[in-house]
Amino acid sequence: MEAVTIVPTYNESENIEALVGEILDLTLPVDVLIVDDNSPDGTGEVADRLAVAHRGRVHVLHRPAKLGLGTAYIAGFKKALEMGARWVMTMDADFSHDPRYIPAMLQKCQEVDLAIGSRYVDGGGTDQCTIPRKILSRGANSFAHLMLGLRGRDATAGFRCYRREVLESVDLDSIRADGYSFLIEMLFRCQQRGWQIGEVPIIFVNRQRGASKISRDEIVKAVWTVLRLAPQRLFTVKPTKARRQVRKSRRHG
Repeated sequence: MEAVTIVPTYNESENIEALVGEILDLTLPVDVLIVDDNSPDGTGEVADRLAVAHRGRVHVLHRPAKLGLGTAYIAGFKKALEMGARWVMTMDADFSHDPRYIPAMLQKCQEVDLAIGSRYVDGGGTDQCTIPRKILSRGANSFAHLMLGLRGRDATAGFRCYRREVLESVDLDSIRADGYSFLIEMLFRCQQRGWQIGEVPIIFVNRQRGASKISRDEIVKAVWTVLRLAPQRLFTVKPTKARRQVRKSRRHG
C-alpha cells in the first residue's frame, strides 16, 4: 500500500459514492478510508456497500456518534498507519476538494513532508464561494499566520498529504483542538518538528449538495486554538531520527 485517503463523513450520502468512484478511477495506488460518525442519512451504509464492491481498496471506520472532525482525523491517521500507508491524505467528502489534484499532491510529497492543497498560492483559488465565506477564510488564515508564524499559506485547508513519518512524530492524542481548528493545530505541530511544508494550487469549490458544517461555534474554537498555541510559537522540537533519515534520503534521490 502506498497511500490512503481519509474521508471523514457526516451526512454525506449524496456525495460519497461519486467521490470514491473518482478517487479509484485515478488508477493510482491509493486506498480510501471513510470515517463515518454514525450519519443518520445512511452514509455509513453506503460506505459499507462501497467497501464490499471495492474490497481491499475501500475501508470503513464506524464511530458511534458525531464526535468531531479533529477526532475523526486522528482515528483515520491511526488506522492508516496501522494499514501500512507511506502517505496519508485527507480530503472533504463534498467535492470541495477535487480528486484530480491527488496525483499532484502525491508528487509534491516526494519533495516535502506535508503537502497542502492551497487556495492561496499562484494558480489556486475558489469557485462559487460567497463573499462572507471568502472573508472568513482569509481572516482566519491571516490571524493564524500573524499569531503562529505558520509557513503554509492555506492553514485551514483540509486537503493534505502527510508522509507517515510526520504523523508518527506527532503525539496525536495530545492535540486538543477539534473541528476545523484541528487543521491549524496539526499544521503548527508539524512545523514545530521541522518538517518541510509545501503547497499545491487547487481550486476550492463550494459545496453543491448537503449542508455546510461550518458554524459560529467552529469560528470561536479556531480563535481560541490560535490564542492557546501562540505562547508556544518559539518552541521547537529536537529533530527526530526519522526526520533526519527522510532528509538524507531526499538529498540522495
